Amino acid sequence: MAKFDPGKLSPRQSLDLRILQAAVKKELFQMQEMSAFERNPMVYARAADVNVYVQRNFAPLEDRVRSLVAIESQIPNILIAARTNLNEVLPKPYVELAIQIARGSSDFLKKNLVAAISGLKDEQIRAAFQDANRRAANALTDYAAWLEREKLPKSSQDFALGEEKYGRLLAQTELVDLPPAKILEIGMSQLKAEQEAFADAAKKIDPTKSAIDVFKQIQNEHPTPENLIPDVAKDLDKIRKYVSSHNLVTIPSDVRAKVKETPQYRRATSFASMDTPGPFEKRATEAYYYVTPTESDWPEKQKEEWLTAFNYYTSDMISIHEAYPGHYVQFLRLNASPASKVEKIFGSYAFIEGWAHYCEKMMIDEGYGSPTGATPTEEDVKRAAKYRMAQADEALLRLCRLCVSIKMHTQNMSVDEATKFFQDNCYYEEKPARQEAMRGTFDPGYLNYTLGKLQILKLRDDYKAQQDDEFSLRQFHNELLNHGMPPIRLLREIMLKDQTKWDEV
Repeated sequence: MAKFDPGKLSPRQSLDLRILQAAVKKELFQMQEMSAFERNPMVYARAADVNVYVQRNFAPLEDRVRSLVAIESQIPNILIAARTNLNEVLPKPYVELAIQIARGSSDFLKKNLVAAISGLKDEQIRAAFQDANRRAANALTDYAAWLEREKLPKSSQDFALGEEKYGRLLAQTELVDLPPAKILEIGMSQLKAEQEAFADAAKKIDPTKSAIDVFKQIQNEHPTPENLIPDVAKDLDKIRKYVSSHNLVTIPSDVRAKVKETPQYRRATSFASMDTPGPFEKRATEAYYYVTPTESDWPEKQKEEWLTAFNYYTSDMISIHEAYPGHYVQFLRLNASPASKVEKIFGSYAFIEGWAHYCEKMMIDEGYGSPTGATPTEEDVKRAAKYRMAQADEALLRLCRLCVSIKMHTQNMSVDEATKFFQDNCYYEEKPARQEAMRGTFDPGYLNYTLGKLQILKLRDDYKAQQDDEFSLRQFHNELLNHGMPPIRLLREIMLKDQTKWDEV
């Protein structure tokens, strides 16, 4: 691709070339610089991720099960290759997570996948599936045992990329040419500001309590187990109407995202998620907003703890992020846009997650949850403060991810230190804080939620200055979402006329 002469390409072709180059560099970075096949046993444990064949009816069940048989029959070979390819000494967090994933995948194949294809009528295909499925599940169980026996005892804490590689990851995949230390400085400053906003909002609700105690009180305002799905669906419709009536972005389709319970086979790893079809899907075009309910056999205390995360304020923030105007609207605009195939296939992590995370702040800034009358009651003021706390809570998590990612990969922060950072700075309990810290060891790119959000806010400021009196927020959002999902640096070239502004971050 480097042999293409950009001078001979149209602006659209030139953009496509750079999107492709960033996508290829990302793949190569994972294979070469991160040595995924030699250092990361999770890569092989995830070989059994066959969700796509059961979550959408894109073809007759018989055809999809034939595909499952073809894939599952190769899983034992893939796991044999893992034993050959993996280094003698592996990073401990990778081994621990790979063991969890392999065991979880084996259970998924034995139970959930079998249940998901229960409607299969063809007995010959069923027999082939049962054989391939059993072998694949057993191979995953054996792989987990091998990792535990052979790799865990001699594993190390050597997972960090180092400053030079980390800087290249950002420059090559997101076209962000800032030193990691500078991004960390910005992140720490934003973290402090967001913590202050969290505390200020808490004072409006109850000045006699700590901010964390106030937020715990808010979390008790949640639906009953029976009302969880209907309440989320009702509130999602309210959010959609708010986006439309306030002219925040043009929603190009009346096809709604359907709120449904997360399928049983995905509940272990999902809280709430958006499942949209691929950009070229012609058959299974429905979109689902999945919400994971409580289980009927859970004790009351466990049900209550689960539902606190679906308190009405946080639940709305998640719906804004996942659906309106977050991921689902971005998908609808991508499909309706004149974007090329390249622009519809290859996406920037910072653009996709940055947009959804930006939407949380933008909606609060545009008055969502705030009083509408000229003389708000005390209850109105408290309600708005609860929404602000919920939004700040989501922002604090993403800011901690940014800071921890850079500290772990460039400043020798340990998993234990990262766990404590999440506990101290976004007020997580030890278990979820450790899960977040562990994710940072293998997904340094999880800084992109905040990095993308900040880049979009910077682009918006520059675009607003350019458009002056002609600026409209809806027009900005429509234009932002009209060019695929490229690194935000490329959108600066498309949307800003002043070339001296293009390289600003």
